[in-house]
Amino acid sequence: MGEKVVAGQFDLSDRQRYRDKLRTCLTGLERLLAEQRFDRPKNLMGLEIELNLVGTDGMPKMLNGEVLERIASRDFQTELAMFNLEVNIAPHRLGGRVFDRLAEELRTSLAYADRKAGELDAGIVMIGILPTLDRDDLVSSNLSDVDRYTLLNDQIVAARGEEFVLDIDGVERLTCTSKSIAPEAACTSVQLHLQVTPDRFADVWNAAQAVAGVQIAVGANSPFLFGRELWRESRPPLFQQSTDTRPPELQAQGVRPRTWFGERWISSAYDLFEENLRYFPALLPICDDEDPLKVLDEGGVPSLAELVLHNGTVYRWNRPVYDIADGVPHLRVENRVLPAGPTITDVIANAAFYYGLVRALAEESRPVWTRMPFEAAAANFDAACRHGIDARMTWPRRGRHGGTVEVDAVSLVRDELLPLAEAGLAAWGIERADRDLYLGVIEERCRRRANGASWQAATFHRALEAGLSRDAALAATTRRYGELMREGEPVHTWPVGLPEPVRLG
Repeated sequence: MGEKVVAGQFDLSDRQRYRDKLRTCLTGLERLLAEQRFDRPKNLMGLEIELNLVGTDGMPKMLNGEVLERIASRDFQTELAMFNLEVNIAPHRLGGRVFDRLAEELRTSLAYADRKAGELDAGIVMIGILPTLDRDDLVSSNLSDVDRYTLLNDQIVAARGEEFVLDIDGVERLTCTSKSIAPEAACTSVQLHLQVTPDRFADVWNAAQAVAGVQIAVGANSPFLFGRELWRESRPPLFQQSTDTRPPELQAQGVRPRTWFGERWISSAYDLFEENLRYFPALLPICDDEDPLKVLDEGGVPSLAELVLHNGTVYRWNRPVYDIADGVPHLRVENRVLPAGPTITDVIANAAFYYGLVRALAEESRPVWTRMPFEAAAANFDAACRHGIDARMTWPRRGRHGGTVEVDAVSLVRDELLPLAEAGLAAWGIERADRDLYLGVIEERCRRRANGASWQAATFHRALEAGLSRDAALAATTRRYGELMREGEPVHTWPVGLPEPVRLG
C-alpha cells in the first residue's frame, strides 16, 4: 500500500462508487490479459525487509522518523509503527552471482542505517517479532505519523466494531485485547518479489503456496510475543487476529479473514484479483480520476489504481501484484511468508531456496498441486508456524502409486526439495558458488534442526535456568541476538545461551 493516501471521511456513496470502479478495473485487467499487453519474461526479483529499532538495552525505540531523516535514502521507508523501518532493494535479474551481490548490497545498506540509528542510541535488528515488545508499545499512539496508517487503522477498527482479540495457544498461551491494529506492527517480514508473465503466473503462485509451510519450517524466527513463548512462527496468527474485521458471528458464518492463506489452486492471476473483489469489502474507498477502459481504448496502459489499493488491503501470504514499469504493465508474485532475519546470509539463503524451488516446481510435468489437496498445503503452513523446524508435513508420495504421505519437514527438504531448488537455481543461471553456499545454509539448518526460533527459545530457557527473570531473560536474549546478527554468521552456527553470567534482573 505504498501510495500516498490522504486521511478523510467517507460518505455513504463512496463505497458503492468504489465498488463500481473496482469492477471496471477488473474488466481492464481482463482486457490486458486477453490482449497480451504484459511485459516479456525478464527473470526479475526484488526484496524488501522490515526492521526493528532497538536500544542498547534490547527494548524497542520509537524513533523511525528521526532515524529516517539521518539515513536520508529512498531505499528506507517508514512502516506501521514508530519502531519499524523497511529497506527496499532494487530489482535484480536472476542469474550469475546475484545472491552474493544482494548480500553485499544489504550489508552495506544495513550497516549504514545501523550507524545512523546509533547516533540516536538505537540499532537495527532483523527479527520476526521483537521479544521485548510489551502491550504498551503496541498502541495507536505509537503508529507512524503517516496518513495512510491512521486511515487504515480507523477503517479496520470501524469495520470490526469492537476490540481485537488476540488468542494464541502455543508453548504458552496469550490472550489479550487491543483497541487498534498496532499489534500487527510486531510482525516484521521479508517480502520476495518475482516478476512473471501471465501464462506462468498460476504455476508460480501455486508452487509458492505449496511450499509456504516448508519456508516457515526452515525459516521460523518469531517464538515470543508480549513475554510469552507461543508458536515457533507467531507472525501469521498475530497478523490475522490483529487485522481481523470479523466479529465472532461473521467468523462463525465462514466469512474469510483479510489475512488469508487462500482456499484453492488457481488457473490465472485474474482468479486472485476477482476473489479479492468478491470476498472483501473496501477498507479505503478512494477513487482515482482515471477511466481504465478509456485508457485501454486509446492504446494506453491503465494504472488500475483502485484495484491496486484494494489488493494492498487483502493480506495473502502469496499476493498477486499488478504494476507498471517504463510504461509496460507486469505481474509479480509477492511472497510474504518469511520473518526477517536472523542474518543477511540467512535471508539470502531463504530467498535462494524459494526462487529455486518455485522455478523447479512450476516446471514439473506433474505439478505438486495436481497431486496434493489445497487443504494439505494450508495445514502444512499451520503446522510449520506451530512447530517450526520440528514440523511434520503432508506431501505427494514419490513414484507411480500416488497419494500423499506425512514426513518430517527436515527430511522432506533434505531428500527432495533441496535437489529441486538446486535444479531450479541452475535453470535461472545461478552460478554453482551461490547455489552451494546458500542452499548449504538451508541444509545445515535441517541437519542441526536449528533456526532462529529454536535458537531464541533455547537461549531464553538457558537464561531462565541461570536465574534471570522472564523480562531480563528476554532482554538478554534480544541483546545477544543483535550481537550475533551483526557478526553475520548464519544462525545454525550460533552458540546457544548467553556469553557470560549476567547480573540477576
